Amino acid sequence: MVRLAFFAAVAALTVGPILSAHAQQQGPACLKRADLLQHLSRQYQEAPAAVGLADNGALLEVFASKAGETWTVTVTMPNGISCLIATGQQWQDLPRVAKLDNPT
Repeated sequence: MVRLAFFAAVAALTVGPILSAHAQQQGPACLKRADLLQHLSRQYQEAPAAVGLADNGALLEVFASKAGETWTVTVTMPNGISCLIATGQQWQDLPRVAKLDNPT
């Protein structure tokens, strides 16, 4: 709850990119990526756990605490602004499965 209050306060002071019509209605919490990383590290001991580059150039990141107690999903736009997408508890890593050559 404290985490959401922090991001809501930051969102009220920060103008971020609009991710979707739904996000626009709820007002995504957005701030500079460096500020977000610092907050997640200090407050929740979260570090990057997974990353992917979206087709639109955005960086999708999952941050998780060492034992997976908490996790955060963010999207960072090319302009360096990160938006909070989701937070939760009990993050679990899954083994990567080899892609089949012929999945028929």
